[in-house]
Amino acid sequence: MINISDLVKRFGAFTAVDGLSFSVEKGEVLGFLGPNGAGKSTTMRMITGFLAPTSGQVSVCGYDVATQVLEAQRQLGYLPEGAPAYGEMTPRGYLKFIAEVRGLSGAEGQKALDRAVEQAHLGSVLDQPIETLSKGFKRRVGLAQAILHNPPVLIMDEPTDGLDPNQKHAVRGLIKEMSADKAIIISTHILEEVDAICSRALIIDRGRQVADGTPGELAARSSYHNAVTIGFTQDEAPRALPELQSLAGISRIDEIPEGGELHYTLFAADKERLLIEEVSGLAQSRGWNVRALYAEEGRLDEVFRMLTTSDVSERGADAKVEVST
Repeated sequence: MINISDLVKRFGAFTAVDGLSFSVEKGEVLGFLGPNGAGKSTTMRMITGFLAPTSGQVSVCGYDVATQVLEAQRQLGYLPEGAPAYGEMTPRGYLKFIAEVRGLSGAEGQKALDRAVEQAHLGSVLDQPIETLSKGFKRRVGLAQAILHNPPVLIMDEPTDGLDPNQKHAVRGLIKEMSADKAIIISTHILEEVDAICSRALIIDRGRQVADGTPGELAARSSYHNAVTIGFTQDEAPRALPELQSLAGISRIDEIPEGGELHYTLFAADKERLLIEEVSGLAQSRGWNVRALYAEEGRLDEVFRMLTTSDVSERGADAKVEVST
């Protein structure tokens, strides 16, 4: 439903996007990740037809965004960064306007508006000027306009930015619900969001792709993959440590104070080794009073830091042409 081939965008001598190629299928929620200035928002603007690429091709539902831009944009819902809207309008008036722009009028337009209002939970502020709304409600107005025409493709830049925990939960649930029959790209810097709603994650750095896989596949690249943490009381920990150190193939043990307890995280040289079974068996055989025992799947934040190096402050004034989060 989305196909991107050798996409490049230059601003003078600065290359914001450098040869990206990927596709997104129906039923996928792609988490689009990267540090500030990596090229995420620029890429999303090119997918939606708001910014022309220097070279490369983008198609949406089979329509070439360069030569069939209106046909492609009819298939799209776009929530840009900052959720810009007409501040003097009310959500009701704004969404009615968007419905008319999308060719929805009369009973059909009202039905679409009512559905979007319900999904974005906007009923309590429908007739309040948008400029008076909180950041969270403004974001939800932006979400409502993106889904108003029930598009098969959704592009969302930081969809939960500014929302409180309950609102984030509701929006994540809505995205998961909609994903069954849509292709969805969300740009986010909240890594827990990737675990919560994304079926796949693509990481870019300095405009180039550095990783693409399921959240589980990316987490498996972490040094914490299959690492085991075991916790003891302060008295028992020193007696258990030498036996933990004697386990074969342990590359390191980290010591972590936890309140009145002491926890050890064990790392095996072979990350695919099921160390949890060995540590659990040792604890049982020694009769240790274990206060905590668990294995880790891996840490996306560590993988993200390992794969990305760019930062807007290091990239000169040209980097400011892209405002990205």
